Amino acid sequence: MPSSTSQVSLAIATASAAVSIGSLVWVMSTRRRDSRRFQVPAELAKSKYAKELQLAVQMALQAGQNMVNHLDSRGTKAGEVTTSELGISVKGNAADFATAIDLENEIAVLERLEKEFSSHSVIGEESTGTGSPDPLTSDPTWIVDPIDGTTNFAAGLPLTCVSIGFCDGEEPVLGCVYSPATRELYLAVKGMGAYRNGYRIRGTTEKKKRLLDSVVCFEFGYARSEEAVDLMVGAVKRILMNGCRTTRCLGSGVLDLCYVASGRLDVVYCGISDEGWKPWDYCAATVICNEASCTIAALQGNSNFDEKGNWIRHSKFDIYANSMICAVTRGLAEETRRIILGLEK
Repeated sequence: MPSSTSQVSLAIATASAAVSIGSLVWVMSTRRRDSRRFQVPAELAKSKYAKELQLAVQMALQAGQNMVNHLDSRGTKAGEVTTSELGISVKGNAADFATAIDLENEIAVLERLEKEFSSHSVIGEESTGTGSPDPLTSDPTWIVDPIDGTTNFAAGLPLTCVSIGFCDGEEPVLGCVYSPATRELYLAVKGMGAYRNGYRIRGTTEKKKRLLDSVVCFEFGYARSEEAVDLMVGAVKRILMNGCRTTRCLGSGVLDLCYVASGRLDVVYCGISDEGWKPWDYCAATVICNEASCTIAALQGNSNFDEKGNWIRHSKFDIYANSMICAVTRGLAEETRRIILGLEK
């Protein structure tokens, strides 16, 4: 009859084998999920921009991989080395800067595009610098943000991403956004839907969404003057006084828009003062939001809203606009805009 020691040894061996098998199953399952999450969905693979989309995914994943080492090591002993190697360079002010990885990512994207689509134009955040972005022409044009949420990235905060958009006929038609820390890949092609990790997304299925029940997002950006701060804080005050579920400021405009497209946020806005965004913040995410049945429009002016504050049907958002509001429904965009701008009596 086996001794108690033998029984214990057998139990340990059996448990170890079970753990090993379980670990193997977990690894295989994870690999299958990863394989799906980073594949171009079959529906999008049928589009006329399938080749461009496949390339965008490859470039975004590679750029995201370049960010992982710093994100994973920030705050550790090893992170002291990666932080010292960030090579931060200031642009317009201390709050607006780029890292060496921003520059490396954009160079890698530019080189790949030159190789694959030499006749296409490219507008990149870092190559533009503090100047005005080149105007969009009828030429096929890529608009690239090599790292959106650079402040988050430098600090090791996970809400940061790579954004690659493609325009044809002077309008965005393709969007690819990759968040390396959360391993989420957002894809969309005009007229063919929006996806996150291979699954179709939509801002909401609710026909009516009230500001009172909404999560509202905004970014204060780089504006620092007293007048600008008063205007931005005043808008937030009006939202809070009206009532909302809560507010958020996440530090990545591109992800803000992707989160509206996937229903994690209900509305996001910018451009109350000097904190408006740029084409590389909008391009890819605009396609994703439109394809997720969200409403995206200029917050200020009358290019997308009439004098009564109603959205102008079939009007298109200009990615060079100085302001923006995006919401999961048209009605919520209209209601929130009136509150933000103080148009409600």
